[in-house]
Amino acid sequence: MTLIKSISGIRGTIGGKVGDNLTPVDAVKFASAYGTFLKVQSPKSKVEGQKLKVVIGRDARISGPMIHNLVMNTLLGLGIDVIDLGLSTTPTVEIAVPMEKADGGIILTASHNPKQWNALKLLNAKGEFLSEKEGELILEIAENEAFDFVEVDDLGEITINDSYMDIHIDEVLDLPLVDADLVRTKKYKVVVDAVNSTGGIIIPKLLELMGVECVKLYCEPNGHFPHNPEPLKEHLGDICKLVVEEQADFGIVVDPDVDRLAFISNDGEMFGEEYTLVAISDYVLSKTPGNTVSNMSSSRALRDITNKHNGSYQASAVGEVNVVELMKKTNAIIGGEGNGGIIYPELHYGRDSIVGVALFLTYLANQEKTVAELRASYPQYYMSKNKIELTPQIDVDAILVAMTEKYKNEDITTIDGVKIDFADNWVHLRKSNTEPIIRIYTEAQTQKLADDLAFRIIKEIKFIANL
Repeated sequence: MTLIKSISGIRGTIGGKVGDNLTPVDAVKFASAYGTFLKVQSPKSKVEGQKLKVVIGRDARISGPMIHNLVMNTLLGLGIDVIDLGLSTTPTVEIAVPMEKADGGIILTASHNPKQWNALKLLNAKGEFLSEKEGELILEIAENEAFDFVEVDDLGEITINDSYMDIHIDEVLDLPLVDADLVRTKKYKVVVDAVNSTGGIIIPKLLELMGVECVKLYCEPNGHFPHNPEPLKEHLGDICKLVVEEQADFGIVVDPDVDRLAFISNDGEMFGEEYTLVAISDYVLSKTPGNTVSNMSSSRALRDITNKHNGSYQASAVGEVNVVELMKKTNAIIGGEGNGGIIYPELHYGRDSIVGVALFLTYLANQEKTVAELRASYPQYYMSKNKIELTPQIDVDAILVAMTEKYKNEDITTIDGVKIDFADNWVHLRKSNTEPIIRIYTEAQTQKLADDLAFRIIKEIKFIANL
């Protein structure tokens, strides 16, 4: 079991020893560090009688109520007011922070990790993830335990507001590119797998308001995940089968905090996580031409679609905060990550399955195609994801430098590991920050070509490392 401290927050398994796992003591410690960081940063804290305000929401994990209460009451002890959204989603908390004019936000979720995990995801006043510098400062405050709690008359207060999932849906339905009236005329039938978390509340409610018949599968927000919650093909046999049995138009899969979105085609086959962003971008760019961004490990298909609409595509380092930074820099109309994360700045700068579903439904309603036919219309790429475990004595950086030199005549990017773009395929090599591992992502026009490229690169790395 483990505790992972990073610039984006703290994540770990429940139970065990302090400092090794996400125990109550660790939750309090890092909530204290975040609250202290806000007090140091905010000019509001220097004004007499002014209190900071933080929005908090959680997914449906079994450990959620315990961590939720620990974090909220820690902030109260620092003199910070809390807006408690209760059961919520990551994108819902993100839009609530600026609406509440709050100073920050915390989402209590371990995203796609299994039920024994939980985490504190930390937001700034814009409802966006913290920068690397800000995250490092919070880790430093936590390490030094530089906390100063307030006296009794200055304790913070909790305000409960459970309306934000409805507000979130209203904001999505008000978007110019979402046409609920058109969708209603199609009388779609859709199966939803929300892995028994908060997607089981918000996605069916959105579908109902768009006139879509919803067949619920694992939509009870009790935190008992019926399968591995990462929305990958090997975990989704039940919904693939049910889509066909119900003769549904397609299936929707979200992870526990509803920031990753995958579709199942009407034939029961995976639409492909990578193609969630591709399809929705195709629709958005057809109505509002512009630029796109995804991370370096995402499919080349987004570049192809962007070029089709005469836009410019750029790739960022892996990580939502990096995607958002480059989207702002390039004025991207839409962007995201190939894991099914849609970032649509017209609403907010964060991965959001709710806006993704609404845009996809509107796009489908404008097409005379089934979902399977729509998927077949896109450039066909296939990915292979592998890793090499090395011994601690091996210099991983030296291996990456050697691979860069070997392929120096190709199109190479080194902002996040090494990405080598060949004419018809690519490979992305990334080292782990916590263990001697090199992750190898490849993409090509057939699965065999992607696997063969990965095998070749692995062989070359082993030769360089004398393995």
